[in-house]
Amino acid sequence: MSSATSSVQDLSSLLARQKSAFASAGSVSADTRRQRLQQVIELLVQNHEALTTAIDQDFGGRPAGFSLMNDVLGALASLKHARDHLQTWMQDEPRQMFPPYDQLGATSWVMHQPKGTVGILGTWNAPLYTLFSPLASALAAGNRAILKPSEVVPRTAELVARLCAEHLDPLVVAVVNGGPELGEAFSSEPFDHLVFTGSTAIGRRVMGNAAKNLVPVTLELGGKSPVIISRGADLNKTAFNIAAGKTCNGGQVCINPDLVYVPRDSLESFLNALRSAYRDFNPTVAGNPDIVAVVNQRHLDRVEGLVQDAQLRGARIECLPEPLAVDVQDRRRPLRVVVDPVPDSLIMHEEIFGPAVVVLGYDDLDQVIAEINGRPRPLALYYFGEDAQEQRHLLEHTLSGGVTINDVMMHAAMHDAPFGGVGASGMGHYHGREGFLEFSHMRTVFKASVHDPRREWGLLPPYGDHYLAAMLAAVTCD
Repeated sequence: MSSATSSVQDLSSLLARQKSAFASAGSVSADTRRQRLQQVIELLVQNHEALTTAIDQDFGGRPAGFSLMNDVLGALASLKHARDHLQTWMQDEPRQMFPPYDQLGATSWVMHQPKGTVGILGTWNAPLYTLFSPLASALAAGNRAILKPSEVVPRTAELVARLCAEHLDPLVVAVVNGGPELGEAFSSEPFDHLVFTGSTAIGRRVMGNAAKNLVPVTLELGGKSPVIISRGADLNKTAFNIAAGKTCNGGQVCINPDLVYVPRDSLESFLNALRSAYRDFNPTVAGNPDIVAVVNQRHLDRVEGLVQDAQLRGARIECLPEPLAVDVQDRRRPLRVVVDPVPDSLIMHEEIFGPAVVVLGYDDLDQVIAEINGRPRPLALYYFGEDAQEQRHLLEHTLSGGVTINDVMMHAAMHDAPFGGVGASGMGHYHGREGFLEFSHMRTVFKASVHDPRREWGLLPPYGDHYLAAMLAAVTCD
Protein backbone atom coordinates (compact mmCIF):
# COMPACT_ATOMS: atom_id res chain seq x y z
CA MET A 1 0.00 0.00 0.00
CA SER A 2 2.90 2.38 -0.60
CA SER A 3 1.58 3.77 -3.87
CA ALA A 4 0.61 7.44 -4.03
CA THR A 5 -3.08 6.57 -4.19
CA SER A 6 -4.79 3.47 -2.85
CA SER A 7 -8.11 2.24 -4.18
CA VAL A 8 -11.12 1.26 -2.12
CA GLN A 9 -10.54 -2.30 -3.30
CA ASP A 10 -6.94 -2.15 -2.01
CA LEU A 11 -8.24 -0.98 1.36
CA SER A 12 -10.93 -3.66 1.63
CA SER A 13 -8.47 -6.38 0.67
CA LEU A 14 -5.87 -5.14 3.13
CA LEU A 15 -8.41 -5.01 5.97
CA ALA A 16 -9.59 -8.54 5.20
CA ARG A 17 -5.99 -9.83 5.23
CA GLN A 18 -5.21 -8.08 8.51
CA LYS A 19 -8.34 -9.51 10.11
CA SER A 20 -7.46 -13.00 8.91
CA ALA A 21 -3.92 -12.65 10.27
CA PHE A 22 -5.28 -11.42 13.60
CA ALA A 23 -7.64 -14.38 13.91
CA SER A 24 -4.90 -16.87 13.01
CA ALA A 25 -2.33 -15.45 15.42
CA GLY A 26 -4.40 -15.75 18.58
CA SER A 27 -3.20 -13.98 21.73
CA VAL A 28 -0.53 -11.31 21.35
CA SER A 29 2.28 -11.53 23.89
CA ALA A 30 3.81 -8.55 25.67
CA ASP A 31 7.08 -9.21 23.85
CA THR A 32 5.37 -9.08 20.45
CA ARG A 33 3.61 -5.85 21.35
CA ARG A 34 6.85 -4.26 22.54
CA GLN A 35 8.63 -5.39 19.38
CA ARG A 36 5.95 -3.81 17.18
CA LEU A 37 6.12 -0.54 19.09
CA GLN A 38 9.92 -0.56 18.92
CA GLN A 39 9.82 -0.93 15.15
CA VAL A 40 7.68 2.20 14.87
CA ILE A 41 9.98 4.03 17.28
CA GLU A 42 13.01 3.13 15.17
CA LEU A 43 11.22 4.18 11.97
CA LEU A 44 10.68 7.68 13.39
CA VAL A 45 14.16 7.98 14.87
CA GLN A 46 15.94 6.85 11.72
CA ASN A 47 13.88 8.99 9.35
CA HIS A 48 13.13 12.13 11.36
CA GLU A 49 15.05 14.43 9.02
CA ALA A 50 13.21 13.29 5.89
CA LEU A 51 9.88 13.50 7.71
CA THR A 52 10.40 17.04 9.04
CA THR A 53 11.60 18.15 5.59
CA ALA A 54 8.42 16.78 4.00
CA ILE A 55 6.25 18.57 6.58
CA ASP A 56 8.13 21.85 5.97
CA GLN A 57 7.55 21.53 2.23
CA ASP A 58 3.87 20.68 2.66
CA PHE A 59 3.26 23.69 4.92
CA GLY A 60 5.33 26.09 2.87
CA GLY A 61 7.31 26.94 6.00
CA ARG A 62 7.45 24.96 9.25
CA PRO A 63 10.61 24.91 11.38
CA ALA A 64 12.25 21.49 11.64
CA GLY A 65 12.68 21.97 15.38
CA PHE A 66 8.96 22.53 15.85
CA SER A 67 8.07 19.47 13.77
CA LEU A 68 10.53 17.43 15.83
CA MET A 69 8.99 18.66 19.08
CA ASN A 70 5.34 18.49 18.07
CA ASP A 71 5.21 15.43 15.83
CA VAL A 72 8.31 13.26 16.17
CA LEU A 73 9.03 13.66 19.88
CA GLY A 74 5.33 13.80 20.73
CA ALA A 75 4.73 10.50 18.93
CA LEU A 76 7.88 8.94 20.39
CA ALA A 77 6.76 9.84 23.91
CA SER A 78 3.43 8.05 23.37
CA LEU A 79 5.13 5.02 21.81
CA LYS A 80 7.78 4.71 24.52
CA HIS A 81 5.31 5.17 27.37
CA ALA A 82 3.13 2.41 25.91
CA ARG A 83 6.14 0.14 25.33
CA ASP A 84 7.34 0.55 28.91
CA HIS A 85 3.97 0.06 30.63
CA LEU A 86 1.93 -2.35 28.51
CA GLN A 87 2.87 -5.48 30.46
CA THR A 88 1.32 -4.03 33.63
CA TRP A 89 -1.76 -2.86 31.70
CA MET A 90 -2.27 -6.33 30.19
CA GLN A 91 -2.68 -8.18 33.47
CA ASP A 92 -6.02 -9.81 34.24
CA GLU A 93 -7.96 -7.93 36.92
CA PRO A 94 -9.56 -10.13 39.61
CA ARG A 95 -13.08 -8.97 40.49
CA GLN A 96 -14.99 -9.50 43.71
CA MET A 97 -17.40 -12.44 43.64
CA PHE A 98 -20.95 -12.15 44.95
CA PRO A 99 -22.27 -14.30 47.81
CA PRO A 100 -22.68 -17.16 48.31
CA TYR A 101 -20.45 -18.10 45.39
CA ASP A 102 -17.52 -16.28 46.96
CA GLN A 103 -17.71 -18.88 49.74
CA LEU A 104 -18.02 -21.81 47.36
CA GLY A 105 -14.88 -21.22 45.31
CA ALA A 106 -16.23 -19.36 42.26
CA THR A 107 -13.90 -16.70 40.83
CA SER A 108 -14.13 -13.88 38.32
CA TRP A 109 -11.75 -11.62 36.45
CA VAL A 110 -11.56 -9.18 33.56
CA MET A 111 -9.35 -9.88 30.55
CA HIS A 112 -8.06 -7.11 28.26
CA GLN A 113 -8.16 -8.46 24.72
CA PRO A 114 -7.27 -6.71 21.46
CA LYS A 115 -10.22 -5.82 19.26
CA GLY A 116 -8.58 -6.60 15.92
CA THR A 117 -7.74 -3.96 13.31
CA VAL A 118 -7.92 -0.27 14.19
CA GLY A 119 -8.36 2.32 11.43
CA ILE A 120 -6.65 5.65 12.12
CA LEU A 121 -7.52 8.78 10.11
CA GLY A 122 -4.86 11.41 10.79
CA THR A 123 -4.99 15.13 10.20
CA TRP A 124 -2.72 17.65 8.52
CA ASN A 125 -1.89 19.99 11.40
CA ALA A 126 0.02 17.28 13.33
CA PRO A 127 0.51 14.77 10.51
CA LEU A 128 2.75 12.33 12.40
CA TYR A 129 1.41 12.77 15.92
CA THR A 130 -2.24 12.15 15.01
CA LEU A 131 -1.26 8.86 13.36
CA PHE A 132 1.43 7.48 15.65
CA SER A 133 0.19 8.60 19.08
CA PRO A 134 -3.12 6.70 18.80
CA LEU A 135 -1.18 3.89 17.09
CA ALA A 136 0.85 3.54 20.30
CA SER A 137 -2.32 2.80 22.27
CA ALA A 138 -3.65 0.47 19.57
CA LEU A 139 -0.44 -1.59 19.36
CA ALA A 140 -0.05 -1.70 23.14
CA ALA A 141 -3.51 -3.27 23.28
CA GLY A 142 -2.39 -5.95 20.78
CA ASN A 143 -4.22 -4.66 17.72
CA ARG A 144 -3.18 -4.23 14.11
CA ALA A 145 -3.77 -0.95 12.30
CA ILE A 146 -4.31 0.74 8.97
CA LEU A 147 -3.37 4.42 8.80
CA LYS A 148 -4.66 7.06 6.43
CA PRO A 149 -2.63 10.29 6.51
CA SER A 150 -4.25 13.56 5.49
CA GLU A 151 -4.15 14.37 1.78
CA VAL A 152 -3.66 18.06 2.70
CA VAL A 153 0.03 17.22 3.33
CA PRO A 154 0.75 14.93 0.34
CA ARG A 155 4.55 14.73 0.63
CA THR A 156 4.33 13.71 4.25
CA ALA A 157 1.56 11.22 3.51
CA GLU A 158 3.51 9.56 0.71
CA LEU A 159 6.69 9.38 2.80
CA VAL A 160 4.83 7.84 5.76
CA ALA A 161 3.35 5.23 3.42
CA ARG A 162 6.74 4.39 1.90
CA LEU A 163 8.55 4.19 5.23
CA CYS A 164 5.88 2.01 6.82
CA ALA A 165 5.95 -0.33 3.80
CA GLU A 166 9.73 -0.60 4.09
CA HIS A 167 10.01 -1.03 7.86
CA LEU A 168 6.76 -2.61 9.09
CA ASP A 169 4.79 -5.76 8.34
CA PRO A 170 1.72 -4.56 6.38
CA LEU A 171 -0.34 -7.23 8.12
CA VAL A 172 0.43 -5.41 11.39
CA VAL A 173 0.66 -1.72 10.36
CA ALA A 174 -0.16 -0.50 6.87
CA VAL A 175 -0.83 2.86 5.22
CA VAL A 176 -3.31 3.83 2.52
CA ASN A 177 -3.29 7.17 0.75
CA GLY A 178 -5.95 9.05 -1.15
CA GLY A 179 -8.32 11.99 -1.14
CA PRO A 180 -11.69 12.61 0.49
CA GLU A 181 -13.28 9.74 -1.46
CA LEU A 182 -10.91 7.24 0.12
CA GLY A 183 -11.47 8.88 3.50
CA GLU A 184 -15.20 8.39 3.08
CA ALA A 185 -14.67 4.75 2.13
CA PHE A 186 -12.19 4.27 4.99
CA SER A 187 -14.74 5.30 7.61
CA SER A 188 -17.29 2.96 6.01
CA GLU A 189 -15.12 -0.17 6.31
CA PRO A 190 -15.85 -2.76 9.04
CA PHE A 191 -12.87 -1.95 11.24
CA ASP A 192 -12.88 -3.18 14.83
CA HIS A 193 -12.31 0.39 16.04
CA LEU A 194 -11.94 3.70 14.22
CA VAL A 195 -9.98 6.82 15.20
CA PHE A 196 -10.55 10.18 13.54
CA THR A 197 -8.85 13.50 14.23
CA GLY A 198 -10.31 16.54 12.50
CA SER A 199 -13.27 18.88 12.38
CA THR A 200 -16.58 18.34 14.15
CA ALA A 201 -18.44 18.44 10.82
CA ILE A 202 -16.37 15.63 9.30
CA GLY A 203 -16.44 13.80 12.63
CA ARG A 204 -20.22 13.54 12.34
CA ARG A 205 -19.88 11.95 8.90
CA VAL A 206 -17.21 9.54 10.14
CA MET A 207 -19.41 8.49 13.05
CA GLY A 208 -22.40 8.06 10.74
CA ASN A 209 -20.41 5.86 8.39
CA ALA A 210 -18.98 3.81 11.26
CA ALA A 211 -22.47 3.29 12.68
CA LYS A 212 -23.43 1.31 9.57
CA ASN A 213 -21.06 -1.44 10.73
CA LEU A 214 -21.45 -0.72 14.48
CA VAL A 215 -17.77 0.23 14.61
CA PRO A 216 -16.80 1.95 17.88
CA VAL A 217 -15.15 5.32 17.35
CA THR A 218 -12.63 7.60 19.00
CA LEU A 219 -13.19 11.14 17.73
CA GLU A 220 -10.65 13.87 18.46
CA LEU A 221 -12.35 17.01 17.20
CA GLY A 222 -11.99 20.65 18.20
CA GLY A 223 -14.13 23.61 19.10
CA LYS A 224 -13.67 27.09 20.43
CA SER A 225 -11.40 26.52 23.43
CA PRO A 226 -11.87 29.45 25.85
CA VAL A 227 -9.41 31.19 28.18
CA ILE A 228 -10.65 32.89 31.34
CA ILE A 229 -8.34 35.46 32.89
CA SER A 230 -9.31 36.18 36.50
CA ARG A 231 -9.09 39.60 38.10
CA GLY A 232 -6.12 38.50 40.17
CA ALA A 233 -4.09 37.03 37.30
CA ASP A 234 -0.60 38.27 36.47
CA LEU A 235 -1.31 39.88 33.08
CA ASN A 236 2.29 39.77 31.86
CA LYS A 237 2.70 36.07 32.61
CA THR A 238 -0.75 35.34 31.19
CA ALA A 239 0.00 37.25 27.99
CA PHE A 240 3.34 35.44 27.68
CA ASN A 241 1.68 32.01 27.89
CA ILE A 242 -1.13 32.88 25.50
CA ALA A 243 1.30 34.44 23.00
CA ALA A 244 3.44 31.30 23.19
CA GLY A 245 0.33 29.21 22.52
CA LYS A 246 -0.68 31.30 19.53
CA THR A 247 2.80 30.99 17.99
CA CYS A 248 2.46 27.20 18.19
CA ASN A 249 1.97 25.85 14.66
CA GLY A 250 0.64 29.22 13.52
CA GLY A 251 -2.44 28.65 15.70
CA GLN A 252 -3.26 25.49 13.75
CA VAL A 253 -3.79 23.32 16.83
CA CYS A 254 -7.07 21.72 17.93
CA ILE A 255 -6.59 22.91 21.53
CA ASN A 256 -5.32 26.39 20.63
CA PRO A 257 -6.98 29.27 22.55
CA ASP A 258 -9.82 30.69 20.48
CA LEU A 259 -11.64 33.01 22.89
CA VAL A 260 -9.90 34.98 25.64
CA TYR A 261 -12.09 36.49 28.36
CA VAL A 262 -10.45 39.43 30.16
CA PRO A 263 -11.89 41.60 32.96
CA ARG A 264 -13.14 44.69 31.15
CA ASP A 265 -11.08 47.12 33.22
CA SER A 266 -7.91 45.13 32.36
CA LEU A 267 -8.60 44.79 28.63
CA GLU A 268 -6.18 47.44 27.35
CA SER A 269 -3.45 46.37 29.79
CA PHE A 270 -3.78 42.80 28.60
CA LEU A 271 -3.66 43.80 24.92
CA ASN A 272 -0.49 45.80 25.55
CA ALA A 273 1.07 42.86 27.38
CA LEU A 274 0.04 40.46 24.60
CA ARG A 275 1.52 42.78 21.95
CA SER A 276 4.81 42.96 23.85
CA ALA A 277 5.00 39.21 24.46
CA TYR A 278 4.16 38.28 20.87
CA ARG A 279 6.68 40.79 19.51
CA ASP A 280 9.38 39.19 21.67
CA PHE A 281 8.63 35.82 20.06
CA ASN A 282 8.18 37.13 16.52
CA PRO A 283 9.66 40.63 15.90
CA THR A 284 8.78 40.28 12.21
CA VAL A 285 6.50 38.11 10.10
CA ALA A 286 7.58 38.30 6.44
CA GLY A 287 10.16 35.63 5.76
CA ASN A 288 10.51 34.79 9.46
CA PRO A 289 11.52 31.09 9.52
CA ASP A 290 10.22 30.73 13.09
CA ILE A 291 6.62 31.36 12.01
CA VAL A 292 4.61 28.40 10.76
CA ALA A 293 2.77 29.21 7.56
CA VAL A 294 -0.93 28.55 7.12
CA VAL A 295 -0.98 25.13 5.47
CA ASN A 296 -2.58 26.16 2.14
CA GLN A 297 -4.41 28.98 0.41
CA ARG A 298 -7.87 27.57 1.12
CA HIS A 299 -7.23 27.50 4.86
CA LEU A 300 -5.68 30.97 4.73
CA ASP A 301 -8.68 32.37 2.88
CA ARG A 302 -10.98 30.87 5.51
CA VAL A 303 -9.11 32.48 8.43
CA GLU A 304 -8.87 35.81 6.59
CA GLY A 305 -12.59 35.63 5.93
CA LEU A 306 -13.39 35.16 9.61
CA VAL A 307 -11.33 38.23 10.54
CA GLN A 308 -12.77 40.35 7.75
CA ASP A 309 -16.34 39.39 8.66
CA ALA A 310 -15.75 40.50 12.27
CA GLN A 311 -14.16 43.76 11.10
CA LEU A 312 -17.07 44.54 8.78
CA ARG A 313 -19.41 44.05 11.73
CA GLY A 314 -17.49 46.64 13.76
CA ALA A 315 -14.86 44.67 15.66
CA ARG A 316 -11.50 46.25 16.39
CA ILE A 317 -8.56 44.36 14.85
CA GLU A 318 -5.01 44.46 16.20
CA CYS A 319 -2.12 43.00 14.18
CA LEU A 320 0.81 41.53 16.10
CA PRO A 321 3.62 42.36 15.86
CA GLU A 322 2.51 44.78 13.11
CA PRO A 323 0.35 44.92 9.96
CA LEU A 324 1.80 43.06 7.01
CA ALA A 325 1.80 43.93 3.33
CA VAL A 326 0.56 40.61 1.97
CA ASP A 327 3.04 38.59 -0.06
CA VAL A 328 1.03 36.18 -2.18
CA GLN A 329 4.01 33.79 -2.24
CA ASP A 330 4.12 33.52 1.55
CA ARG A 331 1.31 32.24 3.80
CA ARG A 332 2.90 33.46 7.05
CA ARG A 333 0.63 35.99 8.75
CA PRO A 334 0.66 38.24 11.80
CA LEU A 335 -1.55 37.33 14.72
CA ARG A 336 -4.87 39.14 14.33
CA VAL A 337 -6.49 40.00 17.65
CA VAL A 338 -10.22 40.50 17.19
CA VAL A 339 -11.48 42.63 20.08
CA ASP A 340 -15.12 42.39 21.22
CA PRO A 341 -16.73 41.17 17.99
CA VAL A 342 -20.53 41.16 17.93
CA PRO A 343 -22.07 37.83 18.98
CA ASP A 344 -23.26 36.86 15.50
CA SER A 345 -19.81 37.27 13.92
CA LEU A 346 -18.62 34.10 12.20
CA ILE A 347 -15.45 34.10 14.29
CA MET A 348 -17.59 33.73 17.43
CA HIS A 349 -19.00 30.45 16.14
CA GLU A 350 -16.40 28.79 13.90
CA GLU A 351 -13.13 27.34 15.16
CA ILE A 352 -10.34 29.69 14.01
CA PHE A 353 -7.51 27.18 13.50
CA GLY A 354 -5.02 29.81 12.40
CA PRO A 355 -3.19 33.02 13.36
CA ALA A 356 -6.09 34.88 14.98
CA VAL A 357 -7.70 35.09 18.41
CA VAL A 358 -10.79 36.72 19.90
CA VAL A 359 -10.46 38.87 23.05
CA LEU A 360 -13.63 39.67 24.97
CA GLY A 361 -14.06 42.00 27.93
CA TYR A 362 -16.24 40.71 30.76
CA ASP A 363 -17.77 42.04 33.95
CA ASP A 364 -19.09 38.94 35.67
CA LEU A 365 -17.46 35.49 35.80
CA ASP A 366 -20.75 33.61 36.06
CA GLN A 367 -21.89 35.30 32.87
CA VAL A 368 -18.73 34.01 31.13
CA ILE A 369 -19.41 30.51 32.46
CA ALA A 370 -22.97 30.73 31.14
CA GLU A 371 -21.65 31.76 27.69
CA ILE A 372 -19.20 28.87 27.62
CA ASN A 373 -21.89 26.41 28.68
CA GLY A 374 -24.19 27.81 26.00
CA ARG A 375 -21.78 26.70 23.27
CA PRO A 376 -20.80 23.17 22.20
CA ARG A 377 -18.38 21.53 24.64
CA PRO A 378 -14.80 22.63 23.85
CA LEU A 379 -11.79 20.33 23.62
CA ALA A 380 -9.88 22.47 26.14
CA LEU A 381 -10.50 25.17 28.72
CA TYR A 382 -7.90 27.49 30.28
CA TYR A 383 -7.90 29.52 33.49
CA PHE A 384 -5.35 32.07 34.68
CA GLY A 385 -5.46 33.12 38.32
CA GLU A 386 -4.52 32.12 41.85
CA ASP A 387 -7.96 32.10 43.48
CA ALA A 388 -8.39 28.43 44.47
CA GLN A 389 -12.09 28.85 45.17
CA GLU A 390 -12.66 30.45 41.77
CA GLN A 391 -10.65 27.68 40.07
CA ARG A 392 -12.78 25.02 41.72
CA HIS A 393 -15.99 26.90 40.86
CA LEU A 394 -14.96 27.05 37.22
CA LEU A 395 -13.97 23.37 37.11
CA GLU A 396 -17.21 22.26 38.70
CA HIS A 397 -19.48 24.45 36.56
CA THR A 398 -18.03 23.83 33.09
CA LEU A 399 -17.28 20.78 30.95
CA SER A 400 -14.45 20.41 28.44
CA GLY A 401 -12.18 17.69 27.12
CA GLY A 402 -9.30 18.83 29.35
CA VAL A 403 -8.11 21.81 31.38
CA THR A 404 -4.83 23.66 31.86
CA ILE A 405 -4.51 26.18 34.70
CA ASN A 406 -2.09 29.11 34.38
CA ASP A 407 -0.87 27.97 30.96
CA VAL A 408 -2.36 26.70 27.70
CA MET A 409 -2.30 23.33 25.92
CA MET A 410 -0.05 21.59 28.45
CA HIS A 411 -2.58 18.97 29.58
CA ALA A 412 -2.41 17.32 26.15
CA ALA A 413 1.28 16.55 26.70
CA MET A 414 0.45 14.24 29.63
CA HIS A 415 1.23 10.74 28.42
CA ASP A 416 -0.01 9.15 31.65
CA ALA A 417 -3.42 10.85 31.45
CA PRO A 418 -6.25 10.52 28.91
CA PHE A 419 -6.53 13.00 26.04
CA GLY A 420 -9.92 13.39 24.45
CA GLY A 421 -13.01 15.51 23.92
CA VAL A 422 -16.59 15.59 25.10
CA GLY A 423 -19.74 16.26 23.12
CA ALA A 424 -19.00 18.22 19.95
CA SER A 425 -15.25 18.13 20.70
CA GLY A 426 -15.15 14.36 20.47
CA MET A 427 -15.40 11.11 22.39
CA GLY A 428 -13.01 8.49 23.67
CA HIS A 429 -9.37 8.85 24.65
CA TYR A 430 -5.84 7.87 23.86
CA HIS A 431 -2.61 8.22 25.90
CA GLY A 432 -1.59 6.07 28.82
CA ARG A 433 -3.60 3.27 30.37
CA GLU A 434 -6.85 4.91 29.27
CA GLY A 435 -5.66 4.65 25.66
CA PHE A 436 -4.84 0.98 26.18
CA LEU A 437 -8.34 0.42 27.57
CA GLU A 438 -9.90 2.37 24.67
CA PHE A 439 -8.57 -0.17 22.17
CA SER A 440 -9.10 -3.24 24.35
CA HIS A 441 -12.18 -5.38 24.79
CA MET A 442 -12.72 -5.75 28.53
CA ARG A 443 -13.99 -9.29 28.76
CA THR A 444 -15.57 -10.52 31.99
CA VAL A 445 -14.88 -14.17 32.88
CA PHE A 446 -16.84 -16.10 35.52
CA LYS A 447 -15.46 -19.46 36.65
CA ALA A 448 -18.07 -21.45 38.51
CA SER A 449 -17.50 -23.36 41.75
CA VAL A 450 -17.47 -27.15 41.76
CA HIS A 451 -20.67 -27.32 43.77
CA ASP A 452 -23.88 -25.58 42.60
CA PRO A 453 -26.32 -25.17 45.55
CA ARG A 454 -29.24 -23.68 43.66
CA ARG A 455 -31.25 -26.94 43.41
CA GLU A 456 -30.98 -27.74 47.11
CA TRP A 457 -31.84 -24.14 48.01
CA GLY A 458 -35.00 -24.24 45.93
CA LEU A 459 -33.85 -21.57 43.50
CA LEU A 460 -34.58 -23.64 40.36
CA PRO A 461 -37.90 -25.02 39.04
CA PRO A 462 -40.06 -26.58 40.15
CA TYR A 463 -40.36 -23.77 42.69
CA GLY A 464 -41.54 -24.58 46.20
CA ASP A 465 -43.87 -22.48 48.32
CA HIS A 466 -40.99 -20.68 50.00
CA TYR A 467 -39.40 -19.38 46.75
CA LEU A 468 -41.50 -16.23 46.36
CA ALA A 469 -41.27 -15.48 50.07
CA ALA A 470 -37.46 -15.79 49.93
CA MET A 471 -37.28 -13.40 46.98
CA LEU A 472 -39.56 -10.87 48.64
CA ALA A 473 -37.53 -11.03 51.83
CA ALA A 474 -34.47 -9.95 49.85
CA VAL A 475 -36.16 -6.78 48.52
CA THR A 476 -34.77 -4.30 51.07
CA CYS A 477 -33.13 -0.89 51.16
CA ASP A 478 -30.21 -2.16 53.28
